[in-house]
Amino acid sequence: MSISEEQKLYLEGFIRGVAARQAGAASDLASLGVPPAAESGSLTAGPSDPALVHRQAQDRFVAAGQKLVPEEEAKRSKNPFDMWDEIQANARAGRFPKGTDVFLHKFHGLFYVAPNQNSFMCRLRMPGGILGTHQFRGLAELADRYGGGYADVTTRANLQIREIAAASAPAVLSSIQELGLTSRGAGADNIRNVTGSPTAGIDPQELIDTRSLCRELHHHILNHRELYGLPRKFNIAFDGGGKVGVLEDTNDIGFAAVMVEDGLAVSAGVYFRMALGGITGHGSFAADAGIMLRPEECVAVAAAVVRVFIENGDRTDRKKARLKYLLERWGLEKYLAETQKHLPFELRRLSMDACRQRAPRIKDGHIGVHPQRQEGLSYIGIVPPVGRLRSEQMRALADIAERFGSGTVRLTVWQNLLISDIPDAVLAEAQEAIELAGMSWDAGSIGGSIVACTGNTGCKFSASDTKAHALAIVRHLEGRLALDQPINIHLTGCPNSCAQHAIADIGLLGIKIGEDAIEGYHVSVGGAAGDAQVLARELYRDVGAEDVPAVIERVLRSYLRERRVTETFQDFTARHGIDELQRLFAMPAQRVEAA
Repeated sequence: MSISEEQKLYLEGFIRGVAARQAGAASDLASLGVPPAAESGSLTAGPSDPALVHRQAQDRFVAAGQKLVPEEEAKRSKNPFDMWDEIQANARAGRFPKGTDVFLHKFHGLFYVAPNQNSFMCRLRMPGGILGTHQFRGLAELADRYGGGYADVTTRANLQIREIAAASAPAVLSSIQELGLTSRGAGADNIRNVTGSPTAGIDPQELIDTRSLCRELHHHILNHRELYGLPRKFNIAFDGGGKVGVLEDTNDIGFAAVMVEDGLAVSAGVYFRMALGGITGHGSFAADAGIMLRPEECVAVAAAVVRVFIENGDRTDRKKARLKYLLERWGLEKYLAETQKHLPFELRRLSMDACRQRAPRIKDGHIGVHPQRQEGLSYIGIVPPVGRLRSEQMRALADIAERFGSGTVRLTVWQNLLISDIPDAVLAEAQEAIELAGMSWDAGSIGGSIVACTGNTGCKFSASDTKAHALAIVRHLEGRLALDQPINIHLTGCPNSCAQHAIADIGLLGIKIGEDAIEGYHVSVGGAAGDAQVLARELYRDVGAEDVPAVIERVLRSYLRERRVTETFQDFTARHGIDELQRLFAMPAQRVEAA
């Protein structure tokens, strides 16, 4: 009996699948100390198995006598994306996950945040932070029906919905997908939300619109299973060279647009320079790799860089499992050489000096009213208090974006949002509508410069209630001080630094003080990313949370009194040593108001 070519292909595929499954089972048995079958009867995993690269990386550590961390063992024993039936069963029983299943649920964007809240938080993915008003309005409905009636804007231009009951988890995930969004890979050891310039496509000085690149990489990640289950989380950002930056130098991979003129080793045009290893909570900005990429090459190179990280990142020590530490262990040149092996084209080298310097960023370009590149149109940067949006505010913003703009909402890495494409003739009307919704668009307000992580009301790692303390700072300073330029104040509850305190003008790191574990902060000053890249220096230790507003007032009053004309806070702190700053900030306060 003869078989058709189609039947032959089917049988070959079936046999490969059986081989992959048996090889995986054999590896599991080996990890338990069960000897392998005789060589003549053994089968090997098929090369098409997307999880194979992760298992092989784990096997290398095990073969070297090292112990995998519990998270790696959990990924090894159960594919997080094969848990739908389990999630549904837990929901029917009203049961939250336990043990390492808590970690595996994060692959779906579900964070069980006990003991701080006996509920799930769900984090989304939205490439470039841009979504339509029907999606924004739908998420407001979802927050009302299944959550706490609010959403938090994150420092990855993303949204989180909190206070989700165990029984509601499947409905939340399904509702998100029905809105054309996803939460897949939004947590755990995955590539997090891909960020891009908040003003992409509307920025008067941008070199390139990054929106299509964010979407392309977003969908590449979603459709390549081998890009999940990394040694640790991974951040990627695209900066298009506009007035409003995206903090790409704080990412594991930062792509920054540059212009190259005629007469050089490469043809003239817009390229992206690649920087690697940013993680400011661990004291490092991404370092320029000396690589120039055409826009159409960026996604392939990002995937290759991640693939090298998958194969070689540390799976035995979570504290050393980020890209920064592999780069430190290997050096940049070895990492680039390994990356080249995964690419069909040669990486292009060019010194930074050969690139035309980008125009400067505007520090407060994400707040207030700003003209777009499209004549007669402007965007408005809106400030929700400490990044929290009530569901009724989300609906109001959706209405404003539809009524005055083009029906889109843009989230930023500073926990705020933009409404774009507003005709200048109706700007005043739009501003009034924003104020009626209980939000501010004033770039000069203290509240517009505050960034705060979730804090200990919803995160077990946080030592302090950052959002409440941030609001206390705003209440204390508003009306007491008038600033003539933006000063960023970032509050983060733990060294993971989700709020990136190390790049703030004033950074606050949450701690517990004394035997009574009083909430407080270490205070640092002088940080910045982008054009004036520098890590903040520690100024004070162990400042009680209730004392922080007065301390910041004293710092700002001293700055306003002692600065040179139009001197920025960063420049002011940079030209003084910490001892001298402590002396200046301890001087008797005088009432100083900037014009």
